[in-house]
Parts: sequence; structure tokens; C-alpha cells
Amino acid sequence: MSFTSAERRELAIVAGCTAVTFAGDFMADTSLVLTLQDNGAAGYAVAALLIAGVAPAVLLAPLAGRLVDRFRTRTLLVTVGTIQALLCVALAYVRQPALIIALMALVAGGLAITGPAVGAIVPRAIHRDRIPQAQAAVQTVRGLGILAGPALAGVLVGRFGQTIPLLIDAASFLAVIAAGLLLRTAHGGGPLRPDATTGRVRGGLSLVRADRLLTIALVLIAVGITAVTCDNVGEVYLVRETLHGSSSAYGLLSALWSAAAIAGGWLLGRRAPGDRGVVRLLLVLLGVFGLVMLGLAAAPTVSWLIPVYLVGGLANGGLNLAIGVLLGRRVRPDERGRVGATFNAFINSGTLIGYAVGGGLLSVVSPRILFTGSGLLALAVIGVLAVPVLRGLRRAPETITADEPVPAAAVPATS
Repeated sequence: MSFTSAERRELAIVAGCTAVTFAGDFMADTSLVLTLQDNGAAGYAVAALLIAGVAPAVLLAPLAGRLVDRFRTRTLLVTVGTIQALLCVALAYVRQPALIIALMALVAGGLAITGPAVGAIVPRAIHRDRIPQAQAAVQTVRGLGILAGPALAGVLVGRFGQTIPLLIDAASFLAVIAAGLLLRTAHGGGPLRPDATTGRVRGGLSLVRADRLLTIALVLIAVGITAVTCDNVGEVYLVRETLHGSSSAYGLLSALWSAAAIAGGWLLGRRAPGDRGVVRLLLVLLGVFGLVMLGLAAAPTVSWLIPVYLVGGLANGGLNLAIGVLLGRRVRPDERGRVGATFNAFINSGTLIGYAVGGGLLSVVSPRILFTGSGLLALAVIGVLAVPVLRGLRRAPETITADEPVPAAAVPATS
């Protein structure tokens, strides 16, 4: 099923913005971590930097979601994108760890707004039947940006220090501004619709809880993200210390996972099942993550990790795409900012918990024990959740009544 010319235009703008900004963001993150490490900063400073990049999406989710649904996309993207660019220019010349962490938190606060804002555009611009393919296209270019950013950072920091890569990141936010100016699809721009029963505007979590299927999906996604992130902490120790692999081997394996995630999203986008089928798939993917962890724990050599990373990356890509498909299909257009911000908050909460638990456990157990425990725990969670999830899916509607996506050419872009 092919896209219309109006859909292709909007999708190209969103995909281009996503690719450029993700490449810039991952370049900045990698550059700052390398700079802190090179300058002799303590481990807690690096941890604080990573937390500063994630925590705002959790803490600001209620406010960010309301802003996205209340104000025009153009207004938000142009305003926030400009502020983020200026903050990155400041980051390029700051050397004190405390200031770096504070500025990183401010930049991440902007991402807590622009992420849901851009995410709300695709389901408005693309017909419901083509949402899986559209989300797969966006996820593909996002994955390419994630692959390119750290690689470029390693080269640029080695030659120029932190200044040049962070100035490039500042320039990447021009893509956010350009998207705000060029997109014809409008989101927000009017008062938030109050609940018919209470008369109050509902928050994102309340909107999710009103849909049994979305609630189930949110729980499964949060568990999956927590499990994957917990093991991300231990992978470098497994490869470098337990299996005595080189730094190049670790880098190539990480790239393999990211590349497989692109392929996984693309494959699911071509043959995405119905909404219930997507949630059943999430349950299966959680089981795959458990088996992947056990495979990592049992690996006798680095080469053994190649098929394990391939399977894990494919599952990771399917998980990422499932989020976009469900949000696009089941959430009313005027509520997508709040629901999207809520999903982002749970995903980033899972990331924070995974970092904390993984880092804490590695101080007392070996990587093999960490992966074994995580894998068994993931499979145990499936055993506990499988019956109630499948039972709940039978009571959840396969589709919901929602406003049709707004064709791209039908809505003028006004601020």
C-alpha cells in the first residue's frame, strides 16, 4: 500500500528531522561522556550526565503532554528547537561537570516536548492503514542516526575535542525548526477537551488506563525496556572482561544490535497485525528478551554473541515499532501528546531503573550471573502475566472509535 504525495511529503519531513536530531543528540551524548572521562571526572559524574539526559522525560511528562496537545506544533518546534540550539552552543564551551550536567538536563527537557510533538504528526498525516509502514520508515532513519552519531563523535572528539561535535548538535536542532515551519499537518492549537463525565481535562495516564489494551501494552513495554537496559550496563563487562574481547568487537556488536533493530522494525511494519496481535507480539518479545539474556550468559566466546545480538536487536526493533503503531491507531488525535508523553515517561523510567539495578548488581555479581538472573526473571514475569494479559485482550476491543487522521494537505500550518 503506497503513500499519497501529501503523505510522502510530511513523512519525509518527519523522517529527516528525526534522523538529523537523533544523530546530533547521540553525537553530543557520546562526546560529553568521552570529555568527562578524559578530564578525569568521577564515575558518578558520568552517571549523573546519563540520568540528566533521561530524567526530564519522566518528570516533565504531564506538562509536556499538555503543551503538545494545547499549542500548535509549529509554535512548539520553532520555539523549543531554537532554545535547544542555543543551549548546545553553550555546552560546546562549558568545561565544568556541574554546568555540563545542568545544561544537558535543560536540553533533555526540550526533547520531552519535541519528541511527543513530532510523534503526534505521523498518525495525523498518514492514513490508519499505512501507519505501520510510516512508523517503520521513521524508525529506520532514526536507527541510522543512532548508528552515525556515536561513530562521528568518536572521530570528532579525538581530533577537535567536545566543541565541534556539540556545535554540530546545535546545528542539528535547525532540523526541528525547519520541521515546524515546513509541516502542513497541524496538531494542537485549541483548548483541551474536558472529560464528559468529570468536566476536567484528563492526563496522559488517565487516558491510557481508559483503554485496557493500551494499559497492558504499557506494562509489557516498561518491563521489556527495564530488562534490556539493565543488561546494557553489563554487556561491556561481559565482552571485554569475561570473554576478553577487544573494544572493536564490543563496538561492532553494539552496531549489530542497532542495525538488527532497524530490520526488526521494518519487517514488522510490512506485516503488522491488528491491535490485539501487536500486544500478543509484545508478550512474545518479552520472552525473546529473556532467552537473549540467557544466551548472553551462556556465551563461551565473543563470536557466540553474534547470533544472540542479532535476535535481540530484531526483537528490540519490533518493540519500538509496536509503540508507534498502537499510539497511532488507538489514541484520539487531540490526546496523542499526553499519551505519547506518558509512554515516554514509562520508557525512560524503565531506562533509569535498568541503569540503577544493573550498575548496582554488577558491583556484587559477575556479568554471567546478572544475565542469568535477568533472563530467568523475564521468563518468570511472562509466566505471571501471560494468562491475565491474554484474558484481558479478549475483553479489550480490537479497534476503538477515533477521529480519522487528518490528511496532510487539508490543514494549513499556522502558528
